[in-house]
Amino acid sequence: MKRTNTITITNILLLIALVFAPAIAFAHGGLEHVRGTIAKVSDQSITVTTTAGKTVEVLLDAQTTYAKADKPIQKTDLKIGDRVVIHAAEKGSTLTAHTVEVGAAAATKKP
Repeated sequence: MKRTNTITITNILLLIALVFAPAIAFAHGGLEHVRGTIAKVSDQSITVTTTAGKTVEVLLDAQTTYAKADKPIQKTDLKIGDRVVIHAAEKGSTLTAHTVEVGAAAATKKP
C-alpha cells in the first residue's frame, strides 16, 4: 500500500511538471538572453562578449529599445565595455534585439 502511494504521488508531481513546463519556457516571451560586455557597436548591431567568453552579434532594428537603470537611453549612449543584457528574438540563424539593458561598465584590472 505504501509503495502504491509513493508511485501515485510521483505520477501526480510528474503530471504537474509537464503541465507547467510550457509556461516556464515562455515566461520571457520566447526571447533569448545575451549577457556580457559590449565589444563593438554599429548602426545595425551590437557584438557582445558573453559571460561564457563567446562572441555574439545581435542585430538592432527600429523597434529595439534601450535602457539604463530602468530609464530610457539612446543607442548612441552604448559604449564598448558596457555590461548588457539583451533580450532578443531568434529569426533563423540571427538574433534581433527587442531590448538592450545596460549596467555598469566592466571593471578594469589594475596591474
